[in-house]
Order: sequence, then structure tokens, then C-alpha cells
Amino acid sequence: MADAITVRAARREDLEAASRLAAVLVREHHAYDPLRFMSIEPLEEGYERFLRSQVDRDGIVLLVAVRRRGLDETVVGYLLGSLEDRDWSDLRDACGKIHDVYVDAGVRRRGVASQLVEEAVTRLAAMGAPRVVLMAAWRNDGARSLFERLGFRPTMLEMTREA
Repeated sequence: MADAITVRAARREDLEAASRLAAVLVREHHAYDPLRFMSIEPLEEGYERFLRSQVDRDGIVLLVAVRRRGLDETVVGYLLGSLEDRDWSDLRDACGKIHDVYVDAGVRRRGVASQLVEEAVTRLAAMGAPRVVLMAAWRNDGARSLFERLGFRPTMLEMTREA
């Protein structure tokens, strides 16, 4: 029988494990384009400090996907989202924004990322977001395909040039 994986709000005790996943995400992005994506070591400690500053804030959605085996729970995915104000420079009205979503490679293709995203959209909508936006790394074809399957549409293309 497959392990049960559920999505729930992150707790402070989940943040160390979520930070390890976030560090993998940062390293993957940095490998895509090291001039565009920062990588400040030690990533795990830095990201854990960041997540601790977010976990109890209003307007923040911080979720974890948890695999249960008997009484043991393991964080196998996380998502960070927030309510965003109108931003004239981005020509974007107030909305929800998904900043990060990452699922451990060992449990991919089981719908975990979809569960995280759908739960985040539900929570952001309940907080008043009329829409949810996100960005995906250009080279991350799998993420872009997933987001399109979940109803997200391309609206902007970020381009980078070194000065």
C-alpha cells in the first residue's frame, strides 16, 4: 500500500525539512543560470530563517506535503505563497502569488505538486485574491507543463542581460 501524502499548513517544526527542499530548489535554479539566480550558502540555514519570518504572517500561505508511514511524518514538499498588493511597475493588480513550490524527487508524479498548488489557490482566494500568479524557470519544462495543466497561462516572459 502506498504511503499517504497529505497537504497542510506548515508548522514551525516543519521548517527545517522544508528548508532542505528549498535549498534543492535554489541550487536547481542556480544551475539553470548562475548569473540570474542567487545561491548564498549555507542555503538551508538562510532559507529556514526566511521561512520562520513568514510562517505566522498575515497574507502568507506556507504549506507542506507530508508523507505518513505509521506514526512517522516526513515533509516531502512545500509551497510558499502570499497576497500581493497592486504593483504599477509590473502592471499587475492585487493578487495571490505562488513564490515557491517544490516536491522531493522520490514522490513526484503522484499529484503532490498539484495538491499543493490547488490548496494554495483555494487559500489565497479565501483571503480575497481574485487570481493567482507565479513564475517558472524558463528551463524547467516540467514545472511549466504542470502549471499549464492546472490552468495557469503564460502572461510575461522575464529576460535577463548582464550589465
